[in-house]
Amino acid sequence: MHNDIFTIGKFTLHGYALMIAIGYILAVGTCLLRCKKEEKSQDTVTDLSLVAILVGFLGGKIMYVIVNFKAFLDNPKAVIGLSGFVVYGGIILGLAGILLYCKIKKVNALEYLDFMIPHIAIAQGFGRIGCFLAGCCYGAPTDSFIGVVFPAGSIAPSGIKLWPTQLMMAVGDLLLAAILYVFYMKMKNGKKGNTCILYVALYAIGRFVIEIFRADPRGNVSFLSTSQFISILALLAAMIVFILLNFVKKDKKENETIDK
Repeated sequence: MHNDIFTIGKFTLHGYALMIAIGYILAVGTCLLRCKKEEKSQDTVTDLSLVAILVGFLGGKIMYVIVNFKAFLDNPKAVIGLSGFVVYGGIILGLAGILLYCKIKKVNALEYLDFMIPHIAIAQGFGRIGCFLAGCCYGAPTDSFIGVVFPAGSIAPSGIKLWPTQLMMAVGDLLLAAILYVFYMKMKNGKKGNTCILYVALYAIGRFVIEIFRADPRGNVSFLSTSQFISILALLAAMIVFILLNFVKKDKKENETIDK
């Protein structure tokens, strides 16, 4: 809610950037601590973390430009600046970057995605706290007791109670991280990829719901917000991949065994 933490000369530390940095450090740090116990390469985790943040940053910005393309044509500098991202763009391109890196380095992508995905949710949770400090991704007006009033100068409208959608998403992301970790620990010796699929499915459902409470301009596809539309596609994709991964290949192997 107060984005400017402190200023020294021309340098200002913004709460949004600080929370992203804290989330990234905490996510990578806790993931590295698990490496020895889970017999994972710390070097690989470090490399994948860098790929995820760099490519994810690019993906979030590209999606933001696409969603705000008219504004981009009018004032490219304002849209391309450091502020303004679409999380789904970061997720999609970040995952693509990880898959490409693993293919090049001949690393089991599904194994490492399952291992790291709870920590990605942690980073997202802190990022949403940063959104709250900046006032972006704000909610619709409400009379609820959990409504918050942003001060003048915030990105969010000031002087009226709004749904704290940023904090709602932060709590959801951190809860998602806990669910994914428990699921991974129970299923880590099973089929690879299911923890990552669960992340996509649960995030898509949660994001679709939270969009109902948001009021910031974020584009739309018919009566759905852009993120709701992407959430539906993401959930369908997760269901299809789950079926292909757990049933189709299994049935194919069983048929080959019978033929022999």
